[in-house]
Amino acid sequence: MSNIPTAGYGTIAGATAATIPPGTTISSVTPRPWREFLDFSALSRPFSYDDAMTRLRRNLGYFRYNYAAVTLLIVFLSLLWHPISMIVFLLVLVAWYYFYFSRHGPLVVFNQTLDDRTVLCVLAVITVAALVSTDVGLNVLLSLIVAVLFVGLHAAFRVTEDLFLDEESVLFSFVGTQTIRTSYTPI
Repeated sequence: MSNIPTAGYGTIAGATAATIPPGTTISSVTPRPWREFLDFSALSRPFSYDDAMTRLRRNLGYFRYNYAAVTLLIVFLSLLWHPISMIVFLLVLVAWYYFYFSRHGPLVVFNQTLDDRTVLCVLAVITVAALVSTDVGLNVLLSLIVAVLFVGLHAAFRVTEDLFLDEESVLFSFVGTQTIRTSYTPI
């Protein structure tokens, strides 16, 4: 038998969720409950600009999955009267589902572990480029403006005191991503 690793069921050659090398940093995209996301009793006016910016940073990190889904929904709704663009969007949505929404580990491409923010940015650029190529550039621009306004307002007005994050994830939502420990010292 050969020792050549084979791709498992449901994997794409060159893009797999493999073991994580020591010292690699990743962040996890966790879908937060929609009931928690849409809790209107948790909305209040920030006391100051600094309070709004703190809420914005914390909520963008905590609700990243939900904000991406809402943004994609707003873009989809803006394409209802453009069937060709909607077909292109649905094809790109398959990539979103596979590479962002349904994976449970880091994405490894050519032995390089990609951070969730990198995957999010690359998919966003691919989505905008694909839709602009179908001559709905103004539509996409307006829907993205609406999405940014919605996400910004929700993130600034959503109270963060009831979000249950551990201390490390709060810290790393501000400064970067977590370092994965692959070995522990026995006690």
